Amino acid sequence: MTVTTTHIKDIIAESLTKSMSYEAYRTLVQNLVAEGKSTGDVQTEALSTYSMLNDKRMQRLNKTIKLSEEAIAEIKAYTGDVTWLVLTESWCGDAAQTMPVINKVAELNENITLKVVLRDDNDALMNEFLTNGGKSIPKLIAIDNTSKNVIGDWGPRPSKATKMVNDFKAKHGTLTPEFKKDLQIWYNKDKGQNTIEDLLKLI
Repeated sequence: MTVTTTHIKDIIAESLTKSMSYEAYRTLVQNLVAEGKSTGDVQTEALSTYSMLNDKRMQRLNKTIKLSEEAIAEIKAYTGDVTWLVLTESWCGDAAQTMPVINKVAELNENITLKVVLRDDNDALMNEFLTNGGKSIPKLIAIDNTSKNVIGDWGPRPSKATKMVNDFKAKHGTLTPEFKKDLQIWYNKDKGQNTIEDLLKLI
């Protein structure tokens, strides 16, 4: 069991007061997209376009994600009592591909409560869960509801996508627009299965 400092527990508690359900997050994004906006402090045409594309991705994934009978049984057998607190923003392509999967898993077990917060509104929390020094999202923080300890985290990408990104960066130094397209193609082919595999390791 991870021992979480009082400092981090206070930050998490503060962020939880600002959190919303997945359904409320989806409604927020849809309303912003209708206004030509995105979540976050910075508003640009590009971020609005990404948000619109991501809204469509999430709508599609909400309807099409399939879990194996084995995965469903494993999720339903979980007897812990946790909150999955996820940092995200509407413009993030990785979040659009994984948030519906996270929600689908959480829906299968009443012992898993999913809460969503926006990265730009929760800087202190984000700074406690950086990825290689960066504010990469989505970031899922698993919190034991009894002890309030952080018992695991996940993100910003499923493990296979993370390897793809790391390998490409090692070879080319930075991610190109072409690679980002290839990554979205991988997500579409994977259909959330690698994310499900990763999440099963959290429970």
